Amino acid sequence: MKKKIHPNYELATVTCACGEKYQVYSTTKSIFVETCRKCSPVFTGGETKAVIGQVEKFLKRKAKISEKKKK
Repeated sequence: MKKKIHPNYELATVTCACGEKYQVYSTTKSIFVETCRKCSPVFTGGETKAVIGQVEKFLKRKAKISEKKKK
C-alpha cells in the first residue's frame, strides 16, 4: 500500500436519535444515525408483526377477487 493516501481507521462513536451510543471502527470520529439496533423495528421485532398483517390483508383481497371471478 502507498503511504499517506489512505484515511486513518480509528475508533468512532455512533450516536442514535434515541440517545443510544456505541463504538465502532471508522474513518470518521463520530457518526449520527436515525435508527440503531435498539430502536429499529427490524431488531426489536416490530417489523415481523407488520409484515404478517400485510400478508393477511393480501390474502383477504385475493380471496375476494377469486370469489368475484367465480360468480
